[in-house]
Amino acid sequence: MSRHSCPPPHPAARRYAGDLKAGRMDRREFLTRTTALGLTAGAAYALGGLPGPAAAQSPAIAPGGTLRIQQNVKPLKDPRSYDWSELANQTRGFLEYLVEYVGDGSFRGMLLESWSVNEDATRYQLKVRSGVTWNNGDAFDANDVARNIARWCDTTAPENSMAGRFAGMIDPETGQARTGAITVLDKNTVALALSAPDISVIANFADYPAAIMHETYDGGDPFAHGIGTGPFRPVSMTVGESCILERHPDHRWWGSEVFGGPYLDRVEFLDYGTNPSSWLAAAEADEVDLLYETVGDFIDAMDGIGWVKTRTETAATTVIRASQTAHVIGTNPYLNRNLRRALALAVDNAICLELGYGGRGTVAANHHVSPIHPAYADIGPAPYDPAQARDDIEAFGLVGYVHELVTVDDEWQRNTGDAVAVQLRDAGLRVRRKILPGATFWANWRNFPFSSTQWNHRPLDVQVMSLAYRSGAAWNETGFANAEFDALLDRANTLADADARRAVMARLETILREEGVIIQPYWRALFNHHNGRLVNAQKHPANEIHLYKIGFAA
Repeated sequence: MSRHSCPPPHPAARRYAGDLKAGRMDRREFLTRTTALGLTAGAAYALGGLPGPAAAQSPAIAPGGTLRIQQNVKPLKDPRSYDWSELANQTRGFLEYLVEYVGDGSFRGMLLESWSVNEDATRYQLKVRSGVTWNNGDAFDANDVARNIARWCDTTAPENSMAGRFAGMIDPETGQARTGAITVLDKNTVALALSAPDISVIANFADYPAAIMHETYDGGDPFAHGIGTGPFRPVSMTVGESCILERHPDHRWWGSEVFGGPYLDRVEFLDYGTNPSSWLAAAEADEVDLLYETVGDFIDAMDGIGWVKTRTETAATTVIRASQTAHVIGTNPYLNRNLRRALALAVDNAICLELGYGGRGTVAANHHVSPIHPAYADIGPAPYDPAQARDDIEAFGLVGYVHELVTVDDEWQRNTGDAVAVQLRDAGLRVRRKILPGATFWANWRNFPFSSTQWNHRPLDVQVMSLAYRSGAAWNETGFANAEFDALLDRANTLADADARRAVMARLETILREEGVIIQPYWRALFNHHNGRLVNAQKHPANEIHLYKIGFAA
């Protein structure tokens, strides 16, 4: 709405401003919620009486150059089924998003210029950015937006996690977008009509599986298809080795006039495996400019060679979960709620944080809602009583069962798994550790009976709950299904006041803990390092690399 008068703030935004001033809501939650309702970041800061972000004196950026990024290069698939951030980074240079999540917690329009939401979050009006073209010359308009949202609503598409995010637009009989749910009003306007309130629509537009695809894309490798609205184009990709992009010489990128950039001529994602010692060696040999993420003891090692460290506080985490739907020989013991609770009771989360992640984070409480999430309710620390855990498991007759704990061969996840295994053994349980190389683990991450999985930061607690713990959700790796939980999650998706939301969230958190769904030991601070020659290469809380922003210092 930059060229038009701004509408009055959403009624809930004014309530949120009151909650902020009364101390019932923090700054990040306020920015996340109000910008999701259609306020610009500037308007949200003003409404909340907040000082705006300090204007940073960024170094001048020299045009050109090749950026070399250490990152695992994974096989691509239909973006709506992306299940790792690295996949999106490999295509983000040419596949763009409707909305971008900013590090301060706010959302800003990308291919959407703006949006508005009715009072109960059942109607959204999306204003599509003018002047955007695809890199094949086609004009981008509201029909592209509507078609992509309809694709996301397709429950029959394999591994489509987006469908679980937009249940309010889906006809349960057909598994497709409901008639009347998505309406193109004109070439720059799309209206959404939901069957139930949902405050997470805009946040879900910003998540990494929500890349916008051209009408000719019919699945498969988006790198091979190559059509997008972004400033780069795909050049070559070899899984496990490299992914190469270059600035598109014949495509006029819309964002140059809005944001500036792009600055780089070429981007190379280089795969050095999952052992951080290889990343350190590549940095010391000047083979890379930027690490995707720095972990564990290698944070200090990268500091030691003089590279620049950046840090962000996040709701990224790891969960150790026993799958209630896994196929095991004989009866699945993890169907036993009391066994799952006993496993959690045997683990001290603070020990996992120290041994697994070097203390670089915050102890969590086995319910996957972070203190930085909107509506977080403090229900106290996770209980820890290894003697009681042993007694309980003996009572079930399962003390002799061998739990095979599977993790990826990645420094911090492997170390966290080791810390959990040692504590379970200390409680008298039998545990076998299985550590798999990345490609093997990633291909089967949903299917292990007892394993550890990393989860990205997401702005809203209800996003995580819907993706991971709603009955039948695409990423519900625990097999948890609970009708009360699902109904409460529906309530949490409405625009209730802060105290009402928190009461609902407290019950959701309690159900997860009482059911022993996960051992969730800590929240991760995220780090990366670069060689000091880069501008705008800070670690993003959701592991996103926005290539259009990054350049070499002049």
